[in-house]
Amino acid sequence: MAGQMHVILGTGPLGKSVMRALLARGEQVRMVNRSGKGDVAAGVEVRAGDLYSLDSVRTVTADAAVVYQCAQPEYHEWPEKFPPLQAAILEGTAASGAKLVLGDNLYVYGDPKGQPLTEQTPAAPITRKGAVRAAMSRAALDAHKAGKLQVAIVRASDFFGPHDMVSGGQYFYPIIAGKKVSGVGNIDHPHTFSYISDFGTALATVGAHDDAYGQVWHAPSVAPLTQRDLFTFIAAEAQTKPSFGSINKMMMRMAGLFIPGAREMVEMMYEFTQPFVMDSSKFTKRFNIRATPIQDAARESVAWFKANPEQKH
Repeated sequence: MAGQMHVILGTGPLGKSVMRALLARGEQVRMVNRSGKGDVAAGVEVRAGDLYSLDSVRTVTADAAVVYQCAQPEYHEWPEKFPPLQAAILEGTAASGAKLVLGDNLYVYGDPKGQPLTEQTPAAPITRKGAVRAAMSRAALDAHKAGKLQVAIVRASDFFGPHDMVSGGQYFYPIIAGKKVSGVGNIDHPHTFSYISDFGTALATVGAHDDAYGQVWHAPSVAPLTQRDLFTFIAAEAQTKPSFGSINKMMMRMAGLFIPGAREMVEMMYEFTQPFVMDSSKFTKRFNIRATPIQDAARESVAWFKANPEQKH
């Protein structure tokens, strides 16, 4: 597929990870956001587009072989804005005749009750945002089955790494500064974390294989870590010795009185009060691509966050 245009919707951390994976393969890459501006690699085109508009999506993807959906509304706006965003992207991409790879998360599965999550785990969302994700997944796969366009879904667990200011603000910057870092819920339960570069590689890989469409894939992720383990790996790379704490549901609810993102995290606390494990063996067996070792992921991430100091507003 080298030489064909690959269009990435969104210039956030996932979009940039897909960009890097595609460039490593020698692909032509266009990225789309609202402004038409972005900090991207040399040779990458950035185009302005309204992704809520079918016509706009069709225009920016007109010459695309594969489209990668990495855009999303603000976290607290998902129920109202995410479904129409994806609907326009599905219709616009179908009109262009391109294939579509969707970046997704694990909310669709609901409470795992201690069991590992696989691509065959039934959709059983227990939250507003999970219900939104489930409906969007059904719509996408239904469009594939109907022959409207070829669609694949790639899911990852809580991700971290370069350009991701959520993990940056929550633990990278505090750990680098040697300050106390607070995890969520019980920080000693096993939890799957996905490195953002592996997530991007997974989307780019799935997009290149015709037999991967019509399916759900879990991005390759390292063996489950506790939050304490993850913080410890990061601290070792940062050469600091921060203390570790945790935020419980009541504290998150209180923070939510002032911070919309924290308010939306309350319903997701079930992920952090028990083991939360994602199985990515299907992807690894099919493509022979394994997750970046955690030491390497921590080293690369710490280097990026050190080179990009936190901006105080």
